[in-house]
Amino acid sequence: MDEPENTDPLTAYFDAGKAARPEPGDALMARIMADADRVQAERAKAPAAVSAPERRGWPVRLAQALGGWPAMAGLAAATVAGLWIGVSAPAGLTGMAQEVIAGSEAAYLIDLDPDATFMLADGGM
Repeated sequence: MDEPENTDPLTAYFDAGKAARPEPGDALMARIMADADRVQAERAKAPAAVSAPERRGWPVRLAQALGGWPAMAGLAAATVAGLWIGVSAPAGLTGMAQEVIAGSEAAYLIDLDPDATFMLADGGM
């Protein structure tokens, strides 16, 4: 009554497998040791490979500092978009620039923070 009832039919097989641990045979161990001796002898004959440190140019180091090539692709896309907008400005921006140059009334409409008007009146800005 003190022991819980064993309801798993495989438990007896697992316990028997844990109790009887197979040991590798002498022939297998001899082959493993012969292979290990052969590998050690080959390594002792071969000179140690000394590789020169990898030299990288400044563009590669810059790309790594900025976050790798995915970040560089994002920066390149933003640069191209900025150049495109700067060279061929949308009509809305050129229209606004012409109004500022002409001195129209619309150019003087400014929506400021209410606190900023006091600073403008005092000469704080």
